[in-house]
Amino acid sequence: MRVAPDQQTDFKITVPELCNLMELRTKDAVNKIKESYGEVHKMCTLLKTSPTDGIVGSQAEIALRKAIFGKNFIPPKKPLTFLQLVWEALQDMTLCILEVAAIISLGLSFYHPPGTKTAACQLSDTAEEEEEEATEAEWIEGAAILLSVVCVVLVTAFNDWSKEKQFRGLQRRIESEQKFTVIRGGQVIQVPVSELVVGDVAQIKYGDLLPADGILLQGHDLKIDESSLTGESNLVKKSLTEDPILLSGTHVMEGSGRMVITAVGVNSQTGIILTLLGVGEDSGKTKQNGKKLKKTDEPPEKKEHEASKDKKGGKEKKTTHKKEKSVLQAKLTRLAVQIGKAGLAMSVITVSILIGSFIIKNFVIEKRIWTVECTPIYIQYMVQFFIIGVTILVVAVPEGLPLAVTISLAYSVKKMMKDNNLVRHLDACETMGNATAICSDKTGTLTLNRMTVVQAFIGGTHYKVIPSPDLIHPTIMNYLLIGISVNCAYTSKVLTPEKSGGLPRHIGNKTECALLGFLVELKQNYESVRTKIPEDALFKVYTFNSDRKSMSTVLRNANGSYQIFTKGASEIILDKCSRILNSDGEPVPFTQKDSDNMVKNVIIPMASEGLRTICLAFRDFSSFSSEPKWDNENDIIKDLTCITIVGIEDPVRPEVPDAIKKCQNAGIVVRMITGDNIDTARAVAVKCGILRPEDNFICLDGKEFNKQIRSPEGVIKQELLDHIWPRLRVLARSSPTDKYILVEGIINSSITEQRQVVAVTGDGTNDGPALKKADVGFAMGIAGTDVAKEASDIILTDDNFSSIVKAVMWGRNVYDSISKFLQFQLTVNIVAVLVAFVGACVTQNSPLKAVQMLWVNLIMDTFASLALATEKPTEALLKRKPYGRKKPLISRTMLKNILCHAFYQLVVVFGLLFAGEKLFDIENGRSAPLQAPPSQHYTIVFNTFVMMQIFNEINARKIHGERNVFEGIFTNAIFCSVVLGTLIVQVIIVQIGGKPFSCAELSLDQWLWSVFIGVGTLLWGQLIISIPNRYLLCLREVGEGPPKEEMIEAEQADDSAEIDYGERELNRSQILWCRGLSRIQAQCRVVRAFRASIYNDLESANNGKTV
Repeated sequence: MRVAPDQQTDFKITVPELCNLMELRTKDAVNKIKESYGEVHKMCTLLKTSPTDGIVGSQAEIALRKAIFGKNFIPPKKPLTFLQLVWEALQDMTLCILEVAAIISLGLSFYHPPGTKTAACQLSDTAEEEEEEATEAEWIEGAAILLSVVCVVLVTAFNDWSKEKQFRGLQRRIESEQKFTVIRGGQVIQVPVSELVVGDVAQIKYGDLLPADGILLQGHDLKIDESSLTGESNLVKKSLTEDPILLSGTHVMEGSGRMVITAVGVNSQTGIILTLLGVGEDSGKTKQNGKKLKKTDEPPEKKEHEASKDKKGGKEKKTTHKKEKSVLQAKLTRLAVQIGKAGLAMSVITVSILIGSFIIKNFVIEKRIWTVECTPIYIQYMVQFFIIGVTILVVAVPEGLPLAVTISLAYSVKKMMKDNNLVRHLDACETMGNATAICSDKTGTLTLNRMTVVQAFIGGTHYKVIPSPDLIHPTIMNYLLIGISVNCAYTSKVLTPEKSGGLPRHIGNKTECALLGFLVELKQNYESVRTKIPEDALFKVYTFNSDRKSMSTVLRNANGSYQIFTKGASEIILDKCSRILNSDGEPVPFTQKDSDNMVKNVIIPMASEGLRTICLAFRDFSSFSSEPKWDNENDIIKDLTCITIVGIEDPVRPEVPDAIKKCQNAGIVVRMITGDNIDTARAVAVKCGILRPEDNFICLDGKEFNKQIRSPEGVIKQELLDHIWPRLRVLARSSPTDKYILVEGIINSSITEQRQVVAVTGDGTNDGPALKKADVGFAMGIAGTDVAKEASDIILTDDNFSSIVKAVMWGRNVYDSISKFLQFQLTVNIVAVLVAFVGACVTQNSPLKAVQMLWVNLIMDTFASLALATEKPTEALLKRKPYGRKKPLISRTMLKNILCHAFYQLVVVFGLLFAGEKLFDIENGRSAPLQAPPSQHYTIVFNTFVMMQIFNEINARKIHGERNVFEGIFTNAIFCSVVLGTLIVQVIIVQIGGKPFSCAELSLDQWLWSVFIGVGTLLWGQLIISIPNRYLLCLREVGEGPPKEEMIEAEQADDSAEIDYGERELNRSQILWCRGLSRIQAQCRVVRAFRASIYNDLESANNGKTV
């Protein structure tokens, strides 16, 4: 949009002025604002906004502000174009070798030296017309190979392009769901972050990730983590008099307030830095920045724990496990490297045998002479031998593995979105399949998060139902009304139902909504109190956080006195009470004995019914006393007077008990970690099925937990943790630090055979360290703070525990999908490589031509990965234990299937190869020269081989010995389409392909026999299932994870927060290759030095003789 000059002058402040202002800090910023603008409110006037009502918010105004001050959007780096992806695909070394060989073959086919008879150079006794036909068709094979390479490259590039498109779509989905609270036209609304404009007045609160730069208008106890921009780990306190500058990308760790936005997008401090660095949004990944552990996220206990381990020496260090990026990727890379080495060896041996036999036969046995005229012919033979060898390598190298992983993960991520799992990091999907423990929050995850006050202790009476308003003394009612109205966030509201007869709508914090709903049931109007005492009039607010477990608000009265209202965990607030209101509304002494009786007779009975207990209290400060030290919270919040204790009900989600039972059957231990009272937590755990009467499990609160895991010096000991965590099922009254210590302790424990894989849920800012430490961190999409979401791997969009169970199913399904693909691909690999090798060695010509091998490669790589990696998960996945990190990819059952099916296929192919001409009464293809036209004999071999692969693909759908391989086949439309499509293309290749595909047309009888032999793989599969595994103990499982010694070495050597074993395995194979070369070079140098010394000795001896 173009901005007219007169419109630009409407705003009395420019973008450069605002950018310069945002670069200042602390007092410099305060002084600059005073010198240039007088005060912050004057800046609001210049920006044509109201500090209380914000901008008007019309479409025209927002468009104008975007045009002048910019959009809140940092342009992403352009994605790679399709042509660039094609170029990247062409960089594959094996394809490059094949391209060069094909081009040489193509060039030589057109090169005929003048004046010579190429017939004289023919190495077989074929008829003259056949020779002429062969000469004319020489170019076809080279061209067909090039065409096949083009197809493979285009398919690879398209897969990469679609994968990048999916990732960008995921990124946009994450960004579009990010909303921020602003005030427009006096109304509090939520708008997408990208729609924020300069002049917007935004509400900020504990847990927010600031989306733009701004200046503080009003704040309560506001502390910001600016380490992402400044690197400073200490929290920065923000106030109008000390430091009012708020920067995008920083986290609100405590407090709340309002700010006016002054810079967005590329004009914000984060945007300026990213522009200078030339960094936009990464083209192929979701937000990985959140995965790097920041210093500020490490609680003191972690540093203390590490310090104590450092003093002990090396042994303790070995038990500290880093977050592993992808164990599956490590296993696959290790397997691919091993298969690649075997394929390379077979390729080299094949080429050597072909060239050797060619030279011996023609130049030794037949005593031919290598003439200049025949050189192109001989070289062409060599090139074709080379092409056969490279083709074997192409087929042997399992380049389809990463494609299968990508397709499986991308498919799973897309489907998991529908199951309310927004995956931020792809590796978390497969890691979840190995989860052995889930540490879950209670509120909102196991419960509905629909809070309601159902019991209350008021004026010495315990009401089991909400009392009538006339039963409560007016003085107590007044304290309840003011205390709840002002001491709940003003963003928390209870609105009328959307439909007649429906439940009231709760906006904001659910616990606060329950208290406001309590006032509504008592026929009190909290909105009138908030109108009389607006948020700006609050003298000081001690906002809620997980450490203090309370919130307090200070009011300044007209006579200069102060009044403080507090709400929080009942036991904690009662310990700070010295008085309590009686039935007449008068404060009476409240002793320790009274407090104990209250806990015994009121709090424990409420908690045992699963109710959350909240205590409300107040304190008056006399106007004659000296001004209190407001920053000293412990001196302020004491000598309180208890108003009431309420019991809040939050029902367990109906689907949770069944979901937890599924987890337990699947070998996953579910633990509840909550800030609630231990009795409340125990009651909810029993309802959920986490605790059962027959179990010998324990529940602890945070205080007892810390007492049992620490030495007398207060240091956390892993051996003490190992005594507790296996039986611990409920951790109550816990802090985020307690959660972090428990998660770290379970992960670092070595008392189990396999390392525990831990998933954790969290919603608060302080849950960040635990979410990052866990193998998989789940943030709450509804109740979670921006900080928690940024630290997580998966966001639960419905905050529901049953969605975590679906994530487990999808994770296990990824493992099974990869295993299915491996079972199919390795069978094809073994058969194709052995057939090509034996055929080339016996007949000096591969039965499967280069183009046919590339088609087979396409079937088993791209199409098979698409078909087998898109199977949907079933409930059966939850009826077995987790695979574990050391579990081999290829089980004994799978290896039995691979070897037995390979045996069947090899018998069929070699039977057809060496006896096919007799069985079908056709011309023998083995005796045909290398450049002879396609034969029906070899076409039947090729066609039958492909038919066996198509039907074996159905067998590969089951990897655990199931008999019914067709179960659920029609629920996977992709699988059915791939099988049908492959069959149709195969018919076209055989019947129409001709010379380019080295195929001759087959009759109906020959086709039926090919299909019949292919169907035989299904019957053979049923026979294989009948062989018990106990008779096959000689078979060794394949595809383990990295050896323990390598893992320990990796953890000690790498300083990063994560270990990518897949990348490390590739690096290791490269290092071994380089090490082998360096050893050869060293040996050559030794030989040269040894020879040089001999020559020197001989020379000196000769010189001596001459002298």
